[in-house]
Amino acid sequence: MFNFSKEEKFNFDIANLKQDFAIENINVQDSDIEIIKRYSNNEITMNEMIDIIKYDTLNNI
Repeated sequence: MFNFSKEEKFNFDIANLKQDFAIENINVQDSDIEIIKRYSNNEITMNEMIDIIKYDTLNNI
């Protein structure tokens, strides 16, 4: 098994997710990754993450 640091594991998982989304023609931006990273680091709550996503979606950011 690979012995990744937390950051390496996160980056590895994100790379795989980006590939999976690309297959479905879903474009994942770096800003999307940053929001997920902040949530995974307990910097924001699930509700805050949802609010950020809703705000960005409604404002076409």
